[in-house]
Amino acid sequence: MKKTFKRTLRVSKYVIYKETLVDYKEHFWSFLGAFFGIGLIAFLQSHYLLEQENVFLIGSFGASSVLIYGAIQSPLAQPRNFVGGHVISALVGVTVYQIVPDILWLSAPLAVAFSIILMQYTKTLHPPGGATALIAVTSPGKIADLGYWYVLSPVLSGCLILLLVALVFNNMTKNRSYPAHSRFIKLLKKKHQHKLKN
Repeated sequence: MKKTFKRTLRVSKYVIYKETLVDYKEHFWSFLGAFFGIGLIAFLQSHYLLEQENVFLIGSFGASSVLIYGAIQSPLAQPRNFVGGHVISALVGVTVYQIVPDILWLSAPLAVAFSIILMQYTKTLHPPGGATALIAVTSPGKIADLGYWYVLSPVLSGCLILLLVALVFNNMTKNRSYPAHSRFIKLLKKKHQHKLKN
């Protein structure tokens, strides 16, 4: 028992040490990616959408940015999880709102719970997706009026913008690779190395 405790303590110290190392270059690229991704969506909302039109920037995109720009190796940050999780959750949220629109104590937990189950079933688990489902059932006005258009805009269109920015900024240096374990990224890097040799 004592031996197991000491080993667990050693592993914990190592994990905490690794997680608290400061890599300023990584922070720089995370900052730039999040700044440009969220900034682009906010710019489009503030300059190209009228006040009466839909909201293009939703809160769950902030949480997604933490994953896709700051924790790019996480399985929860990969494109399939990111886009799929948001879209599935948006569909669930809108559907639940259509069925039980006026019973918040029922629609809110149903939307989040069903979105989690569907994300797990489709292997697209992305934690901010729960917030996307919740936004669909708790936001009065513009988002509620959108109905299923909410899935396309702001959810899908915003995800695609954030993903394109992530693909650019998360592959700017040799130390960063997004998506993780991607054949496409490995092929690009191989071609780049081949050009450098010639």
